[in-house]
Amino acid sequence: MAGSKLKVFLKLFFSKRAIVVIISALLVLTVLNTYLIWDGVRQGNLSGGVINYDFVLSPSGEGYKLKNMLTGHLSGQINSASLALASVFEEGKSVYLNSGTYVLTEDLYITNKLGAKIVSDGAVIEGNGYRIVLYGDDYTFSQYGVFSGLTLINCTLRVENSFATTITNTRFINSSVGLEFVNTNTWSEYSKVESCQFINNSEGIAFRTPINGTQIGYDLGNATGSYASSLIERCYFNVPDFSVGINVEWLAEFSDSQIQNVRFWMGENDYRSNQTGLRVAGSMCQTVLGGVVFESFASYPIHMFAIDLGRDCDPAPILSSASFLGNWTSRVYNPFGVWISGKGMVFKQEIGVPIGKNGVFGETQHIERQPFTIDSFKPKIEAAGNFSQDETLTVRIRVEYLDNKISAPITRTFTSAGSTWITDAELTRLFGSQNIVWAILIDAKVDSTVSDASVRVSGYGTPK
Repeated sequence: MAGSKLKVFLKLFFSKRAIVVIISALLVLTVLNTYLIWDGVRQGNLSGGVINYDFVLSPSGEGYKLKNMLTGHLSGQINSASLALASVFEEGKSVYLNSGTYVLTEDLYITNKLGAKIVSDGAVIEGNGYRIVLYGDDYTFSQYGVFSGLTLINCTLRVENSFATTITNTRFINSSVGLEFVNTNTWSEYSKVESCQFINNSEGIAFRTPINGTQIGYDLGNATGSYASSLIERCYFNVPDFSVGINVEWLAEFSDSQIQNVRFWMGENDYRSNQTGLRVAGSMCQTVLGGVVFESFASYPIHMFAIDLGRDCDPAPILSSASFLGNWTSRVYNPFGVWISGKGMVFKQEIGVPIGKNGVFGETQHIERQPFTIDSFKPKIEAAGNFSQDETLTVRIRVEYLDNKISAPITRTFTSAGSTWITDAELTRLFGSQNIVWAILIDAKVDSTVSDASVRVSGYGTPK
């Protein structure tokens, strides 16, 4: 009986010990696995802040290895950088590239991601002519993408239907197109390109004509030309022959934006022909160039232009602060007489004024310099035609201020053809206000029912 009890006791004792051993082993393995995961994260954090990324990609022998920073899983050998990066954006939205060279074998599409990131501190991407495409079905699906710390060789970064994309500390080298913005549905606005280098590209930055979009008079679908409210800052462009630094295409609207502290180096290393710093065939309305330097090293330039304004440029950018160094075929090539705005500019304007009958003023005409306000304007009024007996022509000039208030009028009357200038004393009444002048308003009337008279107003002014 005692022996039987002892056997039962020993069975229970060893069973409990076995359970304890198994549980202890499981706990040790769990702790070890947790340690390895966090140690990997810690090491990654020490080497590049990779704790904030879904994946880390590293060169490994003839291929690459990919580490999932959430689970700690390390992939087997991946032969193609394109395939490795594609898997990143199938499962997550961000990757840190450890230093090394990554060779693309096909285009990489990053589709409909919020906060997509490819970041490094020295990785080189050999593109072989392929592209990295940040794409949104429209701008609401692709926002706040980040590309930083990369060197792209023979590789295009394409931003399509994406909002608030940031590209920083990146070099674009030996590509047909370094960086291009494209709208195929909605727009790509609020982009920032900062501290980047564009070296020996046929096009450094391109803002494309919208594809499948809508413009007045053109059936292009759902895209707009808008790349507005964007910034290009602290970048430089080495421009070789038959190339352009920044290209704003027809119907593209790189408007309400800034290009500042940017330098274009042209005519280097015996290159001296068919080079353009900034080409504008679209719109750069209210886009300001500040601290921009165009520097030519060519002794005998051929078709070398700092700025080229095309036939459909409307309007040109505002040259707030631009320097033109060296020899040029033309600093600003402007064969179509596009109005150039900038500090110290003067404008001339001449308009015809419809004449109202029976003592009622006709349609009001406006002289304005949008997007600028008007600092000064010296108008000349000319009356022409045959006046009937006792016919009196009255021309009225007023000012519309920035707050939409209208000034008291200055008038001139004519009973025959002639011309007159508005005096400085009269202009003081208009421009002496503490308000800001937005537009000059001009209208005219005769007291008769019919008239052969006509009115033109012309003059010079300065915007501000």
